[in-house]
Amino acid sequence: MCDLRENLWLCLLCGNLGCGRAQFGGVGGNSHGLKHAEDTTHAVAVKLGSITPEGTADVYCYHCNEERVDTDLAAHLAHWGINIADREKTEKSLTELQIEQNLRWEFSMTTENGKELKPVFGGGFTGLKNLGNSCYLASVLQCLFSLPAFHDRYFLPHAPSPPAEYPAEDLEVQLRKLADGLISGRYSYSDNDVVASEYSPEIPHQKGLAPAMLKHLVGRGHEEFSTMRQQDAFELLLHLLKLITRCPHPAPLHDPVQSFRFVMEQRLQCASCKKVRYRTDEQDNISIPVPVRRLPRAEVEDGENKVEYEAVTLKECLDIFTGSETVELTCPSCNSKAGFAKRTLFKTFPATLVVNVRRFELVNWVPTKLDIAVAVGDEPFDLDTYMSKGVQSGEELLPDDINASGHHAFNANEVALAQLEGMGFPRVRCEKALHATGNGDADAAMNWLFAHMEDPDIDTPLDLGSGSGSGSSNIGVSQDGIDTLGAMGIGAPQARKALQETGGDVNRALDWVFSHPDDQGDFGDGGGPDSGAPESGSESKDIAGSREVPATYCLSSIVCHKGASIHAGHYVAFIRKDVPEGGRSWVLFNDEKVVKAVDVDEMKKFAYLYFFQRSSAGR
Repeated sequence: MCDLRENLWLCLLCGNLGCGRAQFGGVGGNSHGLKHAEDTTHAVAVKLGSITPEGTADVYCYHCNEERVDTDLAAHLAHWGINIADREKTEKSLTELQIEQNLRWEFSMTTENGKELKPVFGGGFTGLKNLGNSCYLASVLQCLFSLPAFHDRYFLPHAPSPPAEYPAEDLEVQLRKLADGLISGRYSYSDNDVVASEYSPEIPHQKGLAPAMLKHLVGRGHEEFSTMRQQDAFELLLHLLKLITRCPHPAPLHDPVQSFRFVMEQRLQCASCKKVRYRTDEQDNISIPVPVRRLPRAEVEDGENKVEYEAVTLKECLDIFTGSETVELTCPSCNSKAGFAKRTLFKTFPATLVVNVRRFELVNWVPTKLDIAVAVGDEPFDLDTYMSKGVQSGEELLPDDINASGHHAFNANEVALAQLEGMGFPRVRCEKALHATGNGDADAAMNWLFAHMEDPDIDTPLDLGSGSGSGSSNIGVSQDGIDTLGAMGIGAPQARKALQETGGDVNRALDWVFSHPDDQGDFGDGGGPDSGAPESGSESKDIAGSREVPATYCLSSIVCHKGASIHAGHYVAFIRKDVPEGGRSWVLFNDEKVVKAVDVDEMKKFAYLYFFQRSSAGR
């Protein structure tokens, strides 16, 4: 017999009353509601203490293990004799419990002498309310909309609202609305009704905006971002940038993601014949490794051994990222198995460089976060030394492979191919995966393989004899598809080739274009970039980024995380801004709380994402 009188859940199918699972904050539970659902397959229940007269409540589906919204909750409760108008909320909702648990991963909101940090209000200092494990989204949005490219693209106070039949489902509308809320300053003022809690200081912060529609839109159809669980802020950033690029950007507006893009150039040189091969990849971020050097174990106050690590510098991480390494490959020219020297450098530099710092190590096959300090300063620094010089005089290039039909064969990324084969995947599947994902890295290809394991043609050798030569086939190509890609700034030759390669799928074609920045495309009737055929300015695709030097950057914002895993804990953003009555300073965006930050140097050492802005002199 269960004697619990709180955390009670009513089955909406049969009226059974059972306690829930034990929850954060010491809320008891014996999971009798879950056992009832398992025994009867009655999956949907409502938490009695969370019912409000306005018709909101915690509704949970045990079958899909997710919260749900019951639009007919009043009628369903009336069936069991509950008048929703007479109810009074007596317990915290699941969202409130999740927020409270996240706030346990507390970022200091006080100065060294114990005084509360000073709130900041005004344009560009508007907080975002936590919707329940949504701090990963809020921190990324704050960093993005502090950048000139996003500010200029979406903050259009004098422009008419974009036409949309369903505004809640239109990303342009939602981003314009968010930009207005964050930048205008109309919603950035102190809220004297803020309720203090054990984990929140009693100080009048602002209410903050609730980006519920945008969160739903960004997460729609995504296996992870559509849930209420905590997510990886870096993965969210990549997903959001892809969604934004897929949206139309009519002139004179520009895709703000273009300011993140640049080209990396990989150089492979055979250790035996010394011939070289160059390949380029367009990217919008870099993930740099952090060297792990453990210090002798130190005894801490509670008697447990604590693992500490030697601090490193950002320059050391970049040196490793761009350093030379040896890869075991067979040379297609001399058939030597002596291997290749591989090095990857910047061919161009972006206006905004996003750096993801990989401080993780596999422990029992589980990614575990390591507390390794990376020294990053506020002063400008140059990346000129990491710029590729391209093909040098006297270098002999490895020949391109030609297949039996006379077409250029697909040259799989040798390094990624070797990694995939080392995991046990058949070579045919590896080549297909690399071709489908832009011939970039092994991780993207591996994800593609897992998603296409059941394809009937998964073991059919890659055939590029049709649909991939200049003017050889227009299978899957439609004028509507070319026009759609053209509205995103992609020239007709590249659009035509991308649609051919992806069977007419516009979304996949867009990914293909960004994965093949050097491909000139299909010019149709035997034309080409050097054929003398007329080529309009709209049909030429400039290489992403800039080769101008010096490439000088300054740190503009960071996303910080506290917790043992990127899928738990709490995210905040620190952004360098001009503060009213204080000059240029670092500002902490902790959900709806916006305060002038202190001790930022310590936070910079352990940030998860760094946003570096290129100085105007180097653009």
